[in-house]
Amino acid sequence: MQTRRIALRLTALAAALNFIACTGYKNHENNPIISNENMETMKLTNEWDKIFPQSDKVDHRKVTFTNRYGLTLAADMYIPRNAADRKLAAIAVSGPFGAVKEQASGLYAQTLAERGFLTLAFDPSYTGESSGEPRHVASPDINTEDFSAAVDFLSTLDQVDSERIGILGICGFGGMGLNAAAMDTRIKATVTSTMYDMSRVNANGYFDAMDADARYELRKQLNAQRTQDAKTGSIAPAQGGLPDSLQGNEPQFVKDYFNYYKTSRGFHVRSINSNGAWNATSSLSFMNMPLLTYANEIRSAVLIVHGEKAHSRYFSEDAFKKLKGNNKELLIIPGANHTDLYDRTDVIPFDKITDFFRKYLK
Repeated sequence: MQTRRIALRLTALAAALNFIACTGYKNHENNPIISNENMETMKLTNEWDKIFPQSDKVDHRKVTFTNRYGLTLAADMYIPRNAADRKLAAIAVSGPFGAVKEQASGLYAQTLAERGFLTLAFDPSYTGESSGEPRHVASPDINTEDFSAAVDFLSTLDQVDSERIGILGICGFGGMGLNAAAMDTRIKATVTSTMYDMSRVNANGYFDAMDADARYELRKQLNAQRTQDAKTGSIAPAQGGLPDSLQGNEPQFVKDYFNYYKTSRGFHVRSINSNGAWNATSSLSFMNMPLLTYANEIRSAVLIVHGEKAHSRYFSEDAFKKLKGNNKELLIIPGANHTDLYDRTDVIPFDKITDFFRKYLK
């Protein structure tokens, strides 16, 4: 019974922390991609509001695109300034889970654009500047589709070679990225960084501490919340997200998250993890829909990157065990924790990631 209670508390914490209309690309010299009318509709920002400095080696533009469910996603596109008229390999980037494109995914995208790729950092459906109501909803199906919708968009661009498209997923969107790679044969190479398997952590708790009885009790709680939401007409947020201050007795990974999302290092006004929580019932679909069921059928190249000291390392190691073929790699970064791979450019193996994409997007 004690073990079950601990498992429930860990899973509630996992759920809280990790659930913590369209225009196409317009290539006008003096137009920042989105028309003023659409900027107002989508409430997109024109100014540079990233948590990292803007590079003078790439051009940056706002774009939008639509997924298969009719949701419009907002994205930042980064184009190397030395691209001229040649066709480029392209990479779609998203994550971490509960973050926005102005945080880690934008940093990855801009850095890879400096290295010659056309990149797209997007806000997943229902989050950031992307559309979708109610806000702060996560879905294993829709968020996997978001990656494929990004591939759709990239495939339409004159500057992109549609046979040379890859994806990069960070944290929970690493798992979503692998799921997309298993489904979408247009994806020629996939990188995951500090990956979470969101279906596993929601169904089993951290370190698989939950059993079937604990899972049933959690389902009862979440479905009771659904009933309450239906009666009130509003969607309740998950409880127990990141605190506004640390007491000192939190698990180290909570301190690591806090030091990124709640400080000037990584805070962003539109980030769920910086400001609030996912909605409480988002966990339900993840509990019932395992993301990596067909990971063993991925034929395209995969590079899995994780930190040696990360609490989440087992997600990457176990995912790698499912993969088949000599074009799959696992890279463990010595001494790195989970959030080191969000923004520490001295730790993120950009040289290795660049070499990997150059090899398989050629």
